[in-house]
Amino acid sequence: MVKSELIARLAERNPHLFQRDIERIVTTIFDEISRALARGDRVELRGFGAYSVKRRASRMARNPRTGEAVYVTEKHVPFFKTGKELRQRLNASGPAPTPSSGPAPAKAKVPG
Repeated sequence: MVKSELIARLAERNPHLFQRDIERIVTTIFDEISRALARGDRVELRGFGAYSVKRRASRMARNPRTGEAVYVTEKHVPFFKTGKELRQRLNASGPAPTPSSGPAPAKAKVPG
């Protein structure tokens, strides 16, 4: 879902609000999250997840095309960790088999 789809869905579910007001609200929320991350703060939306900034140290890397060593400077990257409630809603159809739960059952071949 992109921002315009979010605004359209919110407008559909809240017909008593003007679309321009919903757009302003969504933009303000996203701007505040961006500003908080730029300051190095953590943003937590209960039941949804938490945004934070992770530091990636400088390092030596290789150019994959030439194999030449390249210096990569330190970076700060946004990081999102899903909340417990969101994970539960996404996995409500049943847990996926994990490698520790044994092999998946064999499927029968259908002639055809």
